[in-house]
Amino acid sequence: MTIPGVLVIPLTARQDARGWLIELFRSDTLPPDFMPEMGYVSYTHPGVSRGPHEHREQSDGFAFVDGSYELHLWENRPGFAEAAEVLRVGEDNPVFVIVPPGVVHGYRNVGDRDAFVFNVPDKLYAGRGRSEPVDEIRHESDADSRFQL
Repeated sequence: MTIPGVLVIPLTARQDARGWLIELFRSDTLPPDFMPEMGYVSYTHPGVSRGPHEHREQSDGFAFVDGSYELHLWENRPGFAEAAEVLRVGEDNPVFVIVPPGVVHGYRNVGDRDAFVFNVPDKLYAGRGRSEPVDEIRHESDADSRFQL
C-alpha cells in the first residue's frame, strides 16, 4: 500500500454445503481509533462509479466481497506525497478497506452484473439526527479534477 493510513485487510470465505460466510470485520482486528458508527449496503450496476469523494474527519470502512470492483485511492492530505492507487477487489479478492480522512476514494463496478458493497463509516451521515453538515468533498462533477474514475 503506497498511501499511508489506508488499511487493506484480506477476508476469508468459510465455505460449507450451505454456501459461505465472511466475517466483514472484528473489533479485535481493527485499529483502535476506528470504530464504526453506522452501516449500509450499496448495490451498483455494471460500469457505474461511486465517487470520487473525500472526508474531512470521517474514515470509511468498505467490505468488498461481491462482484468485481476497481477501488481508486488518491492521497490529498497536506504534507503527504502525492500518490494514487487502484485495487481490484470483490469476489476474487475479498477485502475490508479503511480509508482515512483526506484520502480521495471511489469505486467502479467493472463486472458484468449488479454487485453490493458494505460500508461502515466511523461517523454518522449528517451527524446525530441528520442535523449537521455532511462531511463530504465531492469531486465527480469537476471535469478538471485529477481524481477521475
